[in-house]
Amino acid sequence: MKFTRRSFVKAASLVPALSFTYFSCNDESKIQSPVGEPLPDSMSNLKNMTADVIPISREERLGRIEKAQMLMNQEKIDALFLEPGTSMKYFLDFDFFLSERMVAAIIPAKGEPVYICPKFEEDKVGELVKFGNEIRTWQEHESPYEVVKGILNDLIGSTGALGIEERCRFFLYDGIKNQLSNFRFVLADNVTAGCRMYKSKAEIALMQKANDITIAAYKVVFDSLKVGMTQEEFRTIASQAHQSLGASGSIGANFGEWTAFPHGSSKPQKLKEGDIVLADGGCTIEGYKSDISRTIVFGTPTERQKQVWDLAKVAQEAAFELAKKQGTTCEELDSAARKVISDGGFGPDYKYFSHRLGHGIGMDGHEWTNLVRGNKTPLQKGMCFSNEPGIYIIGEFGVRVEDCMYISENGPVYFSSPAQSIDKPF
Repeated sequence: MKFTRRSFVKAASLVPALSFTYFSCNDESKIQSPVGEPLPDSMSNLKNMTADVIPISREERLGRIEKAQMLMNQEKIDALFLEPGTSMKYFLDFDFFLSERMVAAIIPAKGEPVYICPKFEEDKVGELVKFGNEIRTWQEHESPYEVVKGILNDLIGSTGALGIEERCRFFLYDGIKNQLSNFRFVLADNVTAGCRMYKSKAEIALMQKANDITIAAYKVVFDSLKVGMTQEEFRTIASQAHQSLGASGSIGANFGEWTAFPHGSSKPQKLKEGDIVLADGGCTIEGYKSDISRTIVFGTPTERQKQVWDLAKVAQEAAFELAKKQGTTCEELDSAARKVISDGGFGPDYKYFSHRLGHGIGMDGHEWTNLVRGNKTPLQKGMCFSNEPGIYIIGEFGVRVEDCMYISENGPVYFSSPAQSIDKPF
């Protein structure tokens, strides 16, 4: 199959149609994209897909806090320090910007969370607090680390173990540590990852929605391919499509020889006939991510392009099939896919398949745990991963096939249906 501008009109039209605001009321003039090109006709078929989205409930977050406290007791951690970021959002539904001033929460192994913020932010923080009700503050000339010390003294005494997540900024850890000479400091990832790594049905549903939306956006942006298209034009259309579908997201692409760089090149590129197009992107729904890669050819694929693409596809299938076997570990999936590619003539080891097989995904696009050599973690229900083998031939082209999956009671399930062939991406 040859991909042209109209190749995906029929596929994109399968997305339920609704007149969208990119068109004027009389439909006589189409709103232009920021790079001056009219948006593709298939954009008019899109509608917001998020009407049935169900946010994470208060009850589920309470269950998360309870599980975290259970894990803290198992790990002999007396309290967990969190600053704004994914984990604070995950447990407390609390979202705040980061700055040089401490805004944080302490979750004790027993009891309710306590929040810390500058005095002048107290009212704003108070609006955001949904779990617990105590906020302790500090004036601009005072030390927030003394506030942390006071909270811990009141909650657990003058000695104990404080868990700090890997993404906590060093200056906060250092300031707290200097105040708490009698405390032991431990990495808290066994608590935070021990909760976040295993997705609930509600989380799986949000991730499924995100993936459905990104696939719909892909159909629009692939329908828009044309000779001379720039990467900026590609991204703009993908972002507009995601927005039309009700999500914040985008898809980036590299063309031709620059697809041999797994995360692309910084060099400006324009699409030409016969180019490999390697696209990668996703969106966010209620904080949960999608991540999908597709590799196609703009024009008619060569035998060489098909051969390399087909081998990556077989590697993806090998990993998925192995994931059906109970007790399989994360590193074994990587090994299965890598063997296919090496045996197919693109080895040894990392020479052409230059990255791990996959990463965990959830509220962060990359999170615990990875499908990589050395990770002996067994696959368990609720884990979510990307499955993305690639073959990158410097000076020629690169191929990656990527779909995310979750582990159900009955084995792995894809969020997005894998591409059938280099010319059938959906």
